[in-house]
Amino acid sequence: MGRLIKVLSHSPLARPLPAVSLSALGLAGVAVVGLCATAPKSSAATPPVLLPLTDLARNLGAPHLPDDVADAIMYVSLVLCCLGLAMMLWANSHGWTPSPRKAFAAAAGCVAVLVNITPVGSGDTASYAAYGRIAALGHNPYTFLPAQLPGGSHNPYTAIVNPEWRNSPSEYGPVATWEHMFAALIGGTRPWLTIWILMILAGVAYLATGYVLMRTAANPARAVLLWAANPIMIVELVMSGHLDAFLSLVAIAAIAVARRGTTMRHDLIVGVLVGVAGSIKVTAVFVALAIAIPLIHDRAWHRLIRTAVVAGLTTIVLYAVSGWGLTALEPLRAESKLVISPSVWRLAEVIIQQVNGGQLPSVVPTIFGLLSWPLMLALAWYLYNRLSPDVPTVVAATCALTFAWVIVVPWSLPWYTSTAWVALALLPRNTLTRWLTIVTGGLALLHFNGGFPGNPKLGPTP
Repeated sequence: MGRLIKVLSHSPLARPLPAVSLSALGLAGVAVVGLCATAPKSSAATPPVLLPLTDLARNLGAPHLPDDVADAIMYVSLVLCCLGLAMMLWANSHGWTPSPRKAFAAAAGCVAVLVNITPVGSGDTASYAAYGRIAALGHNPYTFLPAQLPGGSHNPYTAIVNPEWRNSPSEYGPVATWEHMFAALIGGTRPWLTIWILMILAGVAYLATGYVLMRTAANPARAVLLWAANPIMIVELVMSGHLDAFLSLVAIAAIAVARRGTTMRHDLIVGVLVGVAGSIKVTAVFVALAIAIPLIHDRAWHRLIRTAVVAGLTTIVLYAVSGWGLTALEPLRAESKLVISPSVWRLAEVIIQQVNGGQLPSVVPTIFGLLSWPLMLALAWYLYNRLSPDVPTVVAATCALTFAWVIVVPWSLPWYTSTAWVALALLPRNTLTRWLTIVTGGLALLHFNGGFPGNPKLGPTP
């Protein structure tokens, strides 16, 4: 791998035009799969809805891509995205310094187009829409299931949710559910419109994060390349419409304020932002821990206490005013026992099943979850020490913790790396960049579906 990286980093591809071209080709390939999602069938990864540009492509006679062809295009496109990103970063290290504003504007134009295409690579947006519809109807999305919506599998929202998740309640915090409900209130009985709003909101959050990074990073050009113009992140957060775009936005805001000052006002703002992040996804705990580490190191106990108290109170208030209370935490128990394949934990499950006559003791996933924490902290410590001691502790700790979590956690998906990318964009050039690219790209190749063709009846055409 080291030899391959050395060859590629000094190849003709590591120049601005070839690097940008590879990235554009990768994004275009994924977009083609979304534009050709036109046949009425089901899939695990992309909801069967037609957003405006996909609907337009269908009306213009865009051919339906067979599953094998769509998968092949996705594999090639994701590889091109990763290769394009690597080449842009190597070109940057060789002296290419693009205008941050122009690069950001180009990325914004790309995002503005892509949010109008049927999401590709994940079916999560369909679940988001269903949870939002449940909340809009006055039900509790943490106890009321998508399959329980009126009409069951014939309900337009239930129909677009992957059957594997129709009996799963929401696993997201109240702030996330409010966003889902906002989109569903606009969408009403039209799930395609709800998903379109969710895509637009994810795109806005993604660009807002890029803008904050561009304004706060010591090297704005590198920050834009690592986030706003990062093709693999555009695929995972924008083209898939993932909620992690919002988590990344709040995380970078908390990190930026924590670095800016040490007054009580700064600590209060950081505490509120951490509480909001924790009310989006529980993985915000790693951002909170990263913010606490430098305070513990400096023995700034009064700052640590007031920040923690504000963060805790904010989280409690948000959960309380939502009306769903602690029921919002119940689904996390089931989620914590999930093990994805392929992973070392899945391999361990298979071995235990073989030894135990095909049976898996119910306690095994719990043990895996407990073991993952010390392993994650050990790996995070190793990664942290690979970074320069001159970099801000809060940024280095965020990058190390979130990266280690993605590698060690039993259930890991490519969009989980988003917070690590946010922190990495604030750091100077380092070896973690190549490994985060490889890990994100590897997860993307392992966990996607080449297209979940939409049902014409669910599209925007009358």
